[in-house]
Formats: sequence, structure tokens, C-alpha cells
Amino acid sequence: MKINQFSELKETASQTAGPYVHIGLAPKAAGFDIFEKNFTNVLAGPDTQGEKIRIEGRVFDGSGTPVRDVLIEIWQANAAGKYNHPADRQEKPLDKSFRGWGRACSDFETGVYAFETVKPGSVVGRNGRPMAPHVNLWIVARGINIGLNTRMYFSDETEANAKDPVLNLIEWEVRRKTLIAQRSEENGQVVYRFDIQLQGPEETVFFDI
Repeated sequence: MKINQFSELKETASQTAGPYVHIGLAPKAAGFDIFEKNFTNVLAGPDTQGEKIRIEGRVFDGSGTPVRDVLIEIWQANAAGKYNHPADRQEKPLDKSFRGWGRACSDFETGVYAFETVKPGSVVGRNGRPMAPHVNLWIVARGINIGLNTRMYFSDETEANAKDPVLNLIEWEVRRKTLIAQRSEENGQVVYRFDIQLQGPEETVFFDI
């Protein structure tokens, strides 16, 4: 009688994005200094044009607990509203000192993530309709099977937000506020607070892209 040699082997534990997400996507944050140029949460340098801002917040699970091992990737237009990408054909100036892309890991103790960047300008969307200034975010963490995509808009862009074609696709107006970051000033620095709710009554709007 033949015996299946694998019949007594136990199934390995299933994994979603972790615990190896940081090693693969942000190795220096995981203690592995293996790249000459590491991914960073600092998008703007001394020569970058536009208003310097800090984006910070926390990601909460369905119980309201901060997720302390989340990785967030952002990409955005420069202060003139142009992406540093060849697919952007807008006749707007390209800021060579601004790449418009970065990654940040949440602090394990506090759960806070942060980016040092500039406030983006308005981008022309489909059918020539202008979009309100915004930042695109991609969220990866344990327990999330597929990275989540969302957007962050700015609380001091009320008029532009009201006309934004993407925000207006959200049928329930009350849900649109989950994409609005609140502006404040701390020690002379402009800070936009953007918390992300993965589940629950205040769940952030995510996009299927």
C-alpha cells in the first residue's frame, strides 16, 4: 500500500501582506540597509517649489485600535499640478527636485505615519475637468489581502473639493468627509492630519482601481 508522504505534514500558516511587507517594500525601516538609495517618506527637498507640508495620521482597524505595522505609499502632483511621470502630458512645469512618490511605515509605538512633502496643485482629469488638489495613497498591512487605494483631499480647498469629479462619484455625501485631511499649524509647520479607518461606521472610502 502506498502512503502519501505529505499526508502528515501540517499546513503552513497563511499570510496576507505581513509580517514580511516591510522587508520587501521598505527594508531600511525593517533594519535591512541593503539599497544605496532607500525609499523614504521625505518627498520635498530645499529646492522643491511650493508650500512645504507634513501629512500625518494613523490607521485604525475595525475595533478602533491603531495598526502599528502598516506601510503607506503616496504619489502626487507637484505644486503646479503636474506628475513626474511621462504619462502626464499636461503643459505645466515639471519640478525636477520633486519626484512625487514616497513610502512610510507607521511608528510601532504610536502607530503614526508621516510624510514631508508639498501641497499639490490641481490636476486636469478626464474630459478636461480639473480635480481638486489631492494625494493618492496605497495601504498595506497584515490582515489586508489586497493593498487598499484611497485619496486625501485638503480641508482648506472647500470650493475645489465641491467640484471634484471623483469626490462627486461618492453617492453618500457624508462619506466624502472620510477623504478630507484637516489643516493645522504646529511650531510654524503646516500639518494635514489624515486618519484612515479600515472598517466600522467611519470607514474610509477606498477605490477599486
